[in-house]
Formats: sequence, C-alpha cells, structure tokens
Amino acid sequence: MNTLLILNGAPYGSELTYNGLRLARTLLKTGKTNVRVFLMGDAAAGAHSGQKVPQGYYNIADMLTMLASHSGEVAVCGTCMDARGITDAELIVGARRGTMDQLAEWTLAADKVLTF
Repeated sequence: MNTLLILNGAPYGSELTYNGLRLARTLLKTGKTNVRVFLMGDAAAGAHSGQKVPQGYYNIADMLTMLASHSGEVAVCGTCMDARGITDAELIVGARRGTMDQLAEWTLAADKVLTF
C-alpha cells in the first residue's frame, strides 16, 4: 500500500503540519504502507534546516528528518521553495526539491491521499 500526505500548512502557528507528520510517522511504524510526504505552500518552510524552537516544543524539521531516515520519502515543492527563498542546500537531510510532475506521479501511485 502507498500513502501520500500533502501538507500545506505553516510549520508553526497551526498544528496542521504537525498532526500530518504525526500521522505519517504512525503509518510508517505499522509497516503496512509506504509513506510519501509532499510539502507545498507554507509547509515548504518546515524542511528548512537549522530550525531552533523553544525547549519542549515540537520541531518540524526533526520530524521530517526522522520520517526520511525510516524509509519515508519527503519532497518539497520547488516553486514554493523559490517563493520563500529556500535553496536546495538549505533543505534538511532526506528532503529533496519536488515538482508538480512528481506530485502527479505520487498521487497516481497512491492508494490513499491525505491533505493537511
């Protein structure tokens, strides 16, 4: 089974991206599905490396890194990166620049598509 999560929400200020990543992590732990995450819009900032958050607060970059290190795939909309001044070199380890063609391919290959 293949699951695609499309995240649009800002990494902080709303819990949409946080909750989407919590679900992605839980799905991956089941071992019953491949998990792909595509970050669009304000969610693209979540893949920016070097985030510093207050002690005890969740870190979206760390959550994405953990997901990628456990066989999850993470792509970030290239147009959204450009609009926010994020370069490929500034992405967290395990994330890569994505395209609409890639998102279309992932969508067609997915058994389930979830959006946050």
